[in-house]
Amino acid sequence: MAASLKLCWRPRLPVGTASQFISGSSQMGPAEFITDDGIDVRPHPHIGLGTVTYLYQGEFEHRDSLGTHQMIYPGEVNWMLAGRGVTHSERTSAETRAKPGQKLFGIQTWIALPEDREEMAPGFEHHKKEALPVLRDGGAEARLILGTAYGEASPVTMQSETFYLDVVLSPGASFPLPDDHEDRGLYITEGEIEVAGEKFEAGRMMVFRPGDRISAKAGQRGARLMALGGATLNEQRYIWWNFVSSSKDRIEEAKEAWKAADWTGGPFHLPPGDEAEFIPFPEELERTRPKEW
Repeated sequence: MAASLKLCWRPRLPVGTASQFISGSSQMGPAEFITDDGIDVRPHPHIGLGTVTYLYQGEFEHRDSLGTHQMIYPGEVNWMLAGRGVTHSERTSAETRAKPGQKLFGIQTWIALPEDREEMAPGFEHHKKEALPVLRDGGAEARLILGTAYGEASPVTMQSETFYLDVVLSPGASFPLPDDHEDRGLYITEGEIEVAGEKFEAGRMMVFRPGDRISAKAGQRGARLMALGGATLNEQRYIWWNFVSSSKDRIEEAKEAWKAADWTGGPFHLPPGDEAEFIPFPEELERTRPKEW
């Protein structure tokens, strides 16, 4: 029997007011698959955002309506730009299922696009672990996944000022947050840290005021963090299910398009190679309305 796998938003909150980061983190795992089980996130749609996927352990395959078919492994990054609309799936491959004792632990985060780029053409980038800059200082190591920080730049093409770092701290080591970005936050994936005399454990998200000098110190077990932030958006945003937009009407259009399930003449298409099923329109959300953040 496979261990349980958590695919959950922790928490589904922006980093700051009008932040481009829609969610602090979507955590996958940690889990161990004892049999040939795995994950099967069926094809589903997005508009108006980018998704960044980063793994600590394990592997799975990404397919999307652009025709992309890409495996992702620890330390690598998948950046999918939804723009005016894209559909994708994430599954454990047949080859991976054949290997006993496979583990999976990772993070997926949504990032809103600037208003003038919400309807841009969708796109996809994959970058290997070796392409991402690594910064080391004492017992701290940080891999720059997206954007710019500490004079380094990630190769991932961004549409707004951003930073996103995988930070590993040895017991007692400290990590100062970059102070040249307006929005800044930390999400703890492992261990415990102390900030300004207060302790925080795994699963906690912290948001900091612009301009404050912030340093996180690891506890006795060390810690692993996602440090994230960037420019504050100047436009209002709405979210409903997997759709993000500055316009409620645009979200309604996307809802109706997915409900219609016209994969040939409609705006959404299923990923080549994964067209046998999809996540249906969530009827339980039919009476809900897009929420501001």
